[in-house]
Formats: sequence, structure tokens, C-alpha cells
Amino acid sequence: MLRKLLALLLLIIFSCRTTETSKKGLIAQQAMVVSARQEASKIGTEILKQGGNAFDAMIATKFALAVAFPFAGNLGGGGFMVYRLNTGETGTLDFREKAPLAATKNMYLDSLENVIPYKSTKGALAIGVPGSVAGMFEAHKRFGSIPMEKLIQPAIDLANKGVVITKKQANRLGYHQSTITEVSGDTILFAKSFQEGDSIKYTQLAKTLEVIQQKGKDGFYKGEIAEKIAEVIQKNGGLITTEDLDKYQTVWRQPTVFDYKDLQVISMAPPSSGGITLAQIMKMIAPYPIKKYGHNATKTIQLITEVERRAYADRAYFLGDPDFYEIPQSELISEGYLSQRMESFSFENATSSEEVSHGNIEIVESDQTTHFSIVDSFGNAVSVTTTLNGAYGSKLYSEELGFFFNNEMDDFSAKPGVPNMFGLMGAEANSIAPEKRMLSSMTPTIVTKNGNLFMVLGTPGGSTIITSVLQTILNVSEYGMGMQEAVDAPRFHHQWLPDEILMEPNSFDKKTISELKELGYKINESNARIIGSVDAILVLPDGTLEAGADNRGDDTAEGF
Repeated sequence: MLRKLLALLLLIIFSCRTTETSKKGLIAQQAMVVSARQEASKIGTEILKQGGNAFDAMIATKFALAVAFPFAGNLGGGGFMVYRLNTGETGTLDFREKAPLAATKNMYLDSLENVIPYKSTKGALAIGVPGSVAGMFEAHKRFGSIPMEKLIQPAIDLANKGVVITKKQANRLGYHQSTITEVSGDTILFAKSFQEGDSIKYTQLAKTLEVIQQKGKDGFYKGEIAEKIAEVIQKNGGLITTEDLDKYQTVWRQPTVFDYKDLQVISMAPPSSGGITLAQIMKMIAPYPIKKYGHNATKTIQLITEVERRAYADRAYFLGDPDFYEIPQSELISEGYLSQRMESFSFENATSSEEVSHGNIEIVESDQTTHFSIVDSFGNAVSVTTTLNGAYGSKLYSEELGFFFNNEMDDFSAKPGVPNMFGLMGAEANSIAPEKRMLSSMTPTIVTKNGNLFMVLGTPGGSTIITSVLQTILNVSEYGMGMQEAVDAPRFHHQWLPDEILMEPNSFDKKTISELKELGYKINESNARIIGSVDAILVLPDGTLEAGADNRGDDTAEGF
């Protein structure tokens, strides 16, 4: 009896301690924006307070991030939007960059057909045709309720007022500054040395935004700005012309939708690999009692690793731009196919990635992306991931226009079977072709439960995006965590090749790591300082909203 009482007492103490230390995110009654910078989240929330909907707030937040977060926020990049209306209607908008008309399959290979280092990652030849501005205007045309001029004005005001540099921003800029000046010269704004607490005014970017504000989408893709974009890119050895800009179009696509136990997951379809790969992973996990195994326990990590190994092998082979290549989407996420993929799995030992090729129907990507999640007071939800690809993209900065250009061309397979700058492998489905969209790992996602909105989430992190979104969903649905706790929890990642488990250092139980090594897994903590930076919103049982703003960055939630 005494033993039982002691056990009960320990359980109560442990439970109280857990409650005290579990960090809660911001709670909002009606609406919320979670993004990489406080300035952007505040601007988006102000639009919601004025009666704007989630799409209005998205546009204002997106333009504000182009000012406050030049590391990844952008005019010169692209991205994806997933939405769910309060009626239950879902959809996605693809405003991913495209290859220029003059692009060729072997443009990054030398005479011996070897990949030329840095040619697809640094400088003007790495730039894809930007889609961000077109994406915002397309979303506004269909769903906007506040005039576009009013949605852009806060970003203009922010650019003219100036943005205070955080410690993390100062460190990032310092790290990449030499490459930026190598590509763009030592007279540009970002050639200066900035310290934490300094304020940067973006007067040229404000002028560019004013033109877009006055002339709409054509203010960017036609006329003087388009001519200046083409001029600076071609002057530095790139391919993009005014014709490329004029021809750019966004695409409305059907989302990838699948069930996981009592959840329905709505995510991005190709040319994002996010939705299909996430569906494969979660469907392969579903038959196993991972709640019973425990959060980040040896069996849980082993199972998820082996599932990710198989899904990323398929990603490398099957996925690309659906406008150019037929993707067997339904087959890839069918129960029969996924059951077959798991036949070689055993808890007794690690599977070798050399033995796991793609399945028989027949890669690291950038972590310098940014994501934001929005829920409005009407019950609409928007999940948006946008990027320049690498940190500050191609490092080519237009002093006259005030923004960086992407280096998205590296997300193509420069040569099938050769990894890109982030280690991800690709095949013919993702080879370069004029006007083709490059494959991405961006995974903006919305989750419903019993037909009601449950979670809105996404993250930067390149190849780790999919697995970060996965673990955040599981942390809530399987392990009962709140949103902030789920976002802050340690993360791990496996992507088929290289054959290793990336783990955030000093975050996992040493016994667990030892057991995984004994099973034959290679653990890499040195290259996994940060895995993702999730920005998420959870709808609580009483209908209020809890934010998950990742402490790995300067991410901030605002709401009311």
C-alpha cells in the first residue's frame, strides 16, 4: 500500500512539474498571425483588426516580411499558399519560381558533364523567374476584401521608418556578408557592417513597393521595374529577360489531402514535394502505436527514420513539376504501395539507404525559407511558405530596386543522381527545362479534426521542412502537447541520402542515441544546429487560438 502511495505521489509531483515547465504560446480569442518577425506579425494582425480576412492579412504580412526579413522574405522569390475557408473549401496557390526561357538541361555542367560548383547557387545564373508579387495579386483578385493599396502601405511605411536588427539577424548577415559583397559589390547597402540594435532604412525598396502599389502586378512584371530586373541580372551573367517576367503566371492547384487517424491533413501538391512526402510518411507510421512507444523514444525515432528513408527515396525519383511530368500521386500514397514499401522494415536493425531505392512504380535544399500562419475571426485559415532558397538567395542584390534575387535554379536536378547544395538527390522528373518549376520541400499545411479547423502550420528548413511539420503534428495529436510546446520540442531528420539521422545537439537522451547506434544508425548532431523554425496555430477545444512561434528564430505571434 505504501509503495502505491509513493508511486501516486511521484506521479502527482511529476505532473505538476510538467505543467509548470510546459511553455504556453500566445492565446488569442478571435484571430492570429505567426511569422518570422514581430513587425510582420503586427502588420498582419492590424489588417485583421480592421476587418480584413486571412488573405488580406497574408498579403500585408508577406510584403512586410520582404522588408523586415530580407534573409528569406522577398519580392525576388516565390512560394506556396494553402488555404481553408470557413465553408470547408480548400485549395492552394502555386507562385513558385520558373526557369527562364533560355534555360537548358545541362546549363550547370562542364564539357565532361560534371556539375560546376556554385554555378547554380551563387550569382545571376542561379536566378529563377520570381513569383511572389504575382502570387499576392492573384490571391487578392480571388479572395481580397481590402484594397491592395492599403495592404502594401504598411510595408512601405516600415521600409521608410527602418527596421531594428536583432542579434540573430546581425549574426546571419555577418556570416554571409563576404559572399554578398563578392557577388554584388562592396558599395551596396548590405556591404555595411550592422550590429544588433542598428536600424536599417530601405528607401529604395520603399520606392519599388510604391510602384507596385500604384501599378499593380504589371508594376513589377512590366515596364521600368521589369527592365531594371532584366538589366541587373543579364549584366551579371544571368538569363532572365523582360519576356520571362511578362510571361510569368501563378497556378491554382488542388491540395494533397489525406487522413491520419482522426485527422485530415491538407497540404501542398507538386511542384512541392511536401504534401505527397508527408502523406507517405504519416500513412506508413499510422499502423504503429507510436504514442505507446513514447515521444522521441528509440522505437519512435527508428520507425520515423525508416519511414522517412523510404519516402525521400521516392521523392528523389518521382516528383517534379506536374505541368511537365506525370506524377503517380494516388499510387504513391495508396495503402497497398506503402505497405509494400515497409515490408523490408524491422525493429531489429537499421535498413541501409543503399538497399532502399525508389519504389517499383518505376537531396540538402535550402533552409533559408520563411513561413507564416494566419487564422482570421471569420474562421478562414491560410498557411504560406515563401523563399529565396539560399540565405539572401543568389546573393545578387539590386541597389536600385532594394531587394535580393533567389537562387532557386539549384532546386532542379542539375544532373540526375547528383545532390544539390543541400544534399537532396533528384532525377529526370526534376531536370531543368524552360518555364518549368523546380521541385520544393515547402510544406504549408492545414489540419482539421472532426471536420473542424485544428492546426495551421509550416516551417523553413529545406529538406527538413517535411519532417519538422510531421513531428509538430505528431507532438500535438499523439503526445498531447500544446502548440508552443510542440514547436519547441527537439527534432530529428532523415532524408534517405546521406544515410544519417540529423539530431539537434544536446537535445536527445544519451541512452536513446546509444541504442540507435547499436542498431546500426549513424547519428549526426554537428550539422543539425537548427531543424526548421515552425510557425503554427492550434485551435483549442474552447475555440481560442494558441500560437507556436519557434524560439529557434525571432518568430513572433500577434493576435486578439
